[in-house]
Amino acid sequence: MAGPTLLLATSNPGKRLELQAFVPPGIAILTLKDVDIVPPPEDGASFVEIACTKATFAANATGMIAIADDSGLEVDALGGAPGIWSARYAGEPTDDARNRSLLLTNLAEVPEKDRGARFRCAVAVATPDGVVTVGEGFCAGSIGCRDVGTNGFGYDALFRLSDGRTMAELTTDQKNRISHRARAYEQIAPVIARLFTVESRREQS
Repeated sequence: MAGPTLLLATSNPGKRLELQAFVPPGIAILTLKDVDIVPPPEDGASFVEIACTKATFAANATGMIAIADDSGLEVDALGGAPGIWSARYAGEPTDDARNRSLLLTNLAEVPEKDRGARFRCAVAVATPDGVVTVGEGFCAGSIGCRDVGTNGFGYDALFRLSDGRTMAELTTDQKNRISHRARAYEQIAPVIARLFTVESRREQS
């Protein structure tokens, strides 16, 4: 592909749409499907470790600047679960609807006032020469009793914000202003801009 290209180490098209808002104009975003690479196992004890593993793997495998995130839901009444296991909470293969159903089952005896939760995200940018930079963000809310809204993915339809709406009731633009992933991307956006400015100068010299 001609022009500057950033590799997003995921096969999730929803994440590419969210990232696009934080990338300088003219930089194309590819996913692992575009380069026919299978992601590595998500080994790590934290969101930061897993994000760094994925970004470093993608950069090393392709020679491209790569970005990866790892995010999940932490529920206070469940001791921070599902945490890093959010995507696989109900087992394999991963299924958003089954994950939400299990979460509701596990919170069945917990009153709404005690259902505090947060989405947490770590984003890592890795270069082929081994430089890794990390940004983190979170979004506080609570867990509702049923799915509300049709936008988003994962636990969005259960995650209620302070104004009573769920994350799945927001437009993409609204979500990009407040989400955990958006806040992490905001931290990392200047790094992406700087990396591609340096790369552009190298190509012109």
